[in-house]
Amino acid sequence: MTAARPQRDLVHLLSRAEHLASRRLSAAFETDGASLEQWRVLNLLADGHGHTMTELADHALLPAPTATKLTDRLVADNLVYRHPDPADRRRVLVHLTDRGRELHTRLAAVLDRIQGELLEALGAESGIEGLLDRLADALERPAARPDRVA
Repeated sequence: MTAARPQRDLVHLLSRAEHLASRRLSAAFETDGASLEQWRVLNLLADGHGHTMTELADHALLPAPTATKLTDRLVADNLVYRHPDPADRRRVLVHLTDRGRELHTRLAAVLDRIQGELLEALGAESGIEGLLDRLADALERPAARPDRVA
């Protein structure tokens, strides 16, 4: 008797690819003592604009309390600093320090190398980046209500 093969599941395939890619990138970032989540925060802040904690949490794909703890560690490591928002003194914006910018530059080179390897493995004409952007955009739209099966 042959065992039934699992149905191909797009979400599972995407999750598996994300898990494996994250694991590879995390291992590479470890040489600089950084995590994938730290990279995501530093990369957002590299645009030179201050960002709110909500923006950091959203970009790093973290719950707000976890993003706050991560930012506290980045402040303690002199990689970022907090400053009141000049437009609204009740809000705090997070910015990169010079040390944080240097780490971002090193990690960006690591990311570029690994991303290049992955894209080369897929073939230059894969168009995967565009496909994933369009998929994310589609997923951000409200889902259509499925018909109920009686």
